[in-house]
Amino acid sequence: MQSESERLAQQTMAFVLAGGRGSRLYELTDRRAKPAMYFGGKTRIIDFPLSNAVNSGIRRIGVATQYKAHSLIRHLQRGWSFFRAERNESLDILPASQRMDEENWYRGTADAVTQNIDIIEGYGPKYIVILAGDHIYKQDYVKMVEHHIDSGADVTVGCIEVPRKEASAFGVMHVNENDVIIDFMEKPKDPPAMPGHPDLALASMGIYIFETEYLFDLLLADAKDSNSEHDFGKNIIPDIVKNGKAVAHPFSRSCVRTGLEREAYWRDVGTVDAFWQANIDLTDFEPELDLYDNSWPIWTYSELTAPAKFIHNEEGRRGHAVSSMVSGGCIISGSSLERCLMFTGVRTHSFSQLDGVVAMPYVEIKRKAQLTNVVIDRGVVIPEGLVVGEDPDLDAKRFRRTANGITLITQPMIDKLES
Repeated sequence: MQSESERLAQQTMAFVLAGGRGSRLYELTDRRAKPAMYFGGKTRIIDFPLSNAVNSGIRRIGVATQYKAHSLIRHLQRGWSFFRAERNESLDILPASQRMDEENWYRGTADAVTQNIDIIEGYGPKYIVILAGDHIYKQDYVKMVEHHIDSGADVTVGCIEVPRKEASAFGVMHVNENDVIIDFMEKPKDPPAMPGHPDLALASMGIYIFETEYLFDLLLADAKDSNSEHDFGKNIIPDIVKNGKAVAHPFSRSCVRTGLEREAYWRDVGTVDAFWQANIDLTDFEPELDLYDNSWPIWTYSELTAPAKFIHNEEGRRGHAVSSMVSGGCIISGSSLERCLMFTGVRTHSFSQLDGVVAMPYVEIKRKAQLTNVVIDRGVVIPEGLVVGEDPDLDAKRFRRTANGITLITQPMIDKLES
């Protein structure tokens, strides 16, 4: 017999907004959208909201793409093509294609949905979950849909509980004791506290739940407003807060945790520092995010690779890794790794010393390199003897070095060194 959660999942469609560049990642998003960024050794950021939808039982999904979407679309085609129409499943890739007129691409997050109303109507979902495609977390969306229905809300906004002193960097919800949103403030200097929790505030996660017909009415009216920016956070949600009923849904009520995950985990890896830290955190003895949880798998495209291999066992030339994650196809040849995360197909050569290195797929690190606290873009060849992490001034001249001491290395930067 079908459960209530299964019934709600079948009545729900997920719409993922995956068009953003992520400009604070600098050169890492010169060729790819932020949702297409690699994360955790073998996945991409987009895999997290998509996996949450699938694991929640939601099998109708649309993904709106825009900025430099080729690698994202290719990943979706390779890794997310298992949906079957005969089982009422689908994943539609919805590039900005100037469907409304010859001048407008997606003009905002709300407009991205507006331009695809006809496609959504074809599936007839009763509820729609609007998702950001660029955050790392595990969440059961159906629990949030249940809260939406029980509260009688016009919109339910997913919110992460953050320390008040950090909330000024977010859009913050001021709520009453029943979770009804009284006011929505963008990056306030003095964020309002959660009722009963004076040190916490509710920050928007960019997740919204609507009844589909109600949302369409709002979007069509918004499309006619020449003064609107056609954005959920700037226009749609504030309007409902003033004229309707908007309810906040704290992430802790629907986040998915194993016994190892003590707190609700949500990360925006939108800066080089945050990206490096979130990846390196996975190498901890008990990481805050459990990627080994088979009950809530993170689905992705998995390349066919040989197992990782460690070779050479001489003093000073020993292939080994401590507190590190090493993906398939990697060969650690006479190199020492500590607190490192190696994506698929990385090759490291003899006498190299790596500490705090996040190396994206198919990086090659030549002999005698010494690298500390670096992010290396896909396919980069690190020349023999390169030293990074010892001289901050020299690193800043040659590469992109953050204020927190993380160095980003791309192939064009290496090419300039050798020219």
